[in-house]
Amino acid sequence: MSHWHCIQSCGACCHLDPSDRPDLDQYLSPEDLAHYLSLVGADGWCIHFDADQRRCGIYEDRPWFCRVQADTFNALYGITPADLDEFAIACCQTQIAEVYGEGSDEMERFEVAIEGTIADRIDGTVSGTIARVPKTLDNESNMK
Repeated sequence: MSHWHCIQSCGACCHLDPSDRPDLDQYLSPEDLAHYLSLVGADGWCIHFDADQRRCGIYEDRPWFCRVQADTFNALYGITPADLDEFAIACCQTQIAEVYGEGSDEMERFEVAIEGTIADRIDGTVSGTIARVPKTLDNESNMK
C-alpha cells in the first residue's frame, strides 16, 4: 500500500475556489467556513500561497482544516486513521488533476513520491509531511 506524501513546489491544495466545493458548509463550522472564505483570493488561490515559490506562506501556522493528519480528516470527513493514506492520496490525485492536469509534472512527481514511500517505509526513512487536502468529499467515489 502506498503512503500519502506531500510534494514540494506543487500547491494544488492551495487552490481554494469555493465554487469547486459547494458543500463546504456541510463539514466546516460557520466560524471555520468564514475563516476559509477569508483565505480565498480573487483568483481562487489562497491569499497565503506564494505563487513564485509554490508553497504556503503560513505553513507552520496554517488553519487546522489545512492539515493532512488523522484527527483533521476524522473531524472533517469521518475518515479513520487506517484509511487516511488511501483517502488523502485520492484527494491529492483529484486536486492535482483538476488544477494542473492528469499528465502534469506535478502529478508525475506525486505518483513517484507516493510509490517511493513504499520502499522508504520499509527502512523507516520517511516521516509524513503534513499538507492540505481542500476538496469536499462525500465519499471516495465523489471526490472533487
